[in-house]
Amino acid sequence: MRNLGKAALAIGSALAVLAAVAPAASAAPVRNGRCEVGEFCLYPEYDLQGSVSDFTTSIPNYGSSQPDCYEFKGPGAGQYTCVKNRALSGYNRTSHTVRLYFNSNYKGTYIDFAPEDARDGGLGPLDLNNASHQFR
Repeated sequence: MRNLGKAALAIGSALAVLAAVAPAASAAPVRNGRCEVGEFCLYPEYDLQGSVSDFTTSIPNYGSSQPDCYEFKGPGAGQYTCVKNRALSGYNRTSHTVRLYFNSNYKGTYIDFAPEDARDGGLGPLDLNNASHQFR
């Protein structure tokens, strides 16, 4: 019984040491309706205006209806509407090229956003015709 107490004490001490030196877990990226560094953002109006939908990963299909669509989340015109076929401008605040596609599953006509590229004057052939994007 005495050895069991020593073992428990040793395990407790080891766990305390590990907790003290373990790096803090970083929070998973959250789509919060703000266009922040490291995100690809779409807007329902020209000039990066209206609500914003912010992404940190590739999305194969924005979805067409609630509750299964990605929506504009920030305050402003378009808030809570689905992104698919509703974006008119975008901003790539990542260090990667992001390809915006006409169709879902990364198909069809596309335009590339270079890192830090803002398309505030419109998305050309993809104005109101956008269904997916891919980080390259």
